Amino acid sequence: MDMNLSAHHHLTMKHFDNSPLVYGEDNFTHNITATDHNNASECANIMMPQELFLTLGLVSLVENILVVLAIIKNRNLHSPMYYFICCLAVSDMLVSVSNVVETMFMMLHDNGLIMMMPSMMQHLDNVIDIMICSSVVSSLSFLSTIAADRYITIFYALRYHSIMTTQRAATIIVVVWSASITASTFFIFYYTNKAVIICLVTFFFITLVFTAVLYLHMFILAHVHSRRIMAFHKSRRQATSMKGAITLTILLGVFIICWGPFFLHLILILSCPQNPNCKCFFSYFNLFLILIICNSLIDPLIYAYRSQELRKTLKELIFCSWCFVM
Repeated sequence: MDMNLSAHHHLTMKHFDNSPLVYGEDNFTHNITATDHNNASECANIMMPQELFLTLGLVSLVENILVVLAIIKNRNLHSPMYYFICCLAVSDMLVSVSNVVETMFMMLHDNGLIMMMPSMMQHLDNVIDIMICSSVVSSLSFLSTIAADRYITIFYALRYHSIMTTQRAATIIVVVWSASITASTFFIFYYTNKAVIICLVTFFFITLVFTAVLYLHMFILAHVHSRRIMAFHKSRRQATSMKGAITLTILLGVFIICWGPFFLHLILILSCPQNPNCKCFFSYFNLFLILIICNSLIDPLIYAYRSQELRKTLKELIFCSWCFVM
């Protein structure tokens, strides 16, 4: 890929002026005309400090490592549901590790503390971008998997353990990771092809619709269930209905907020790459990437920290780590 460590990130990270995913067409890959500069100057170009990317990446990395260790440590969490949560945490860790590694290389390179040959920089960037793209695809896949798992738990509770066996869960995990790595490698090496962007956008919307349909069905069931409970136990109505409503709203809301702007960016690349208004929207690319990184921060809170058993194990790990440091 045509890139520079001191320039912009390529697919999902940081800020890549050279990238077709920022400007949309091949003729923007190397040069930006004076007219483009004039149009861009009329827009508020948001620049994010490298320290912010590094800090968010480190915090996200620590959070997700704690989640993985907690699931491994506590045998009560050794179930398909928590295996998927663990994989989601690993996916987010790939974003964090890629973000931290590339940011550190950028900072060292910009300050003249490290010198790398262009070919080495390109190979390093390809590896990092494949990791990032794999984390994006696998994260979206495991979000859908977790939604499906919860759906089965609610609507097929008596058959859940026969439907979602450990063997089937392991098969799903292997398939998701294999497909994510393969697709990501293909996407990175053929990133100039618009078909790649179309595939990413289509995959996002399929994931969104699939997850939304499941959550909506579960929300309707929770609402009906709460009305039935209200007829016998009015005092329990609010606790029952609000818990399901808030949880599902947060899950779907964060999903859309964190990923929506980035994929809207990709849609505009396909539909109006030369339009001045679209180019103004492109100037907010760094902000979209911050939202994606923040998703790695929020995921553990939504999918893991709401579990009492997991919270207990996390507290034990944090306490043990604090005692070890002291």
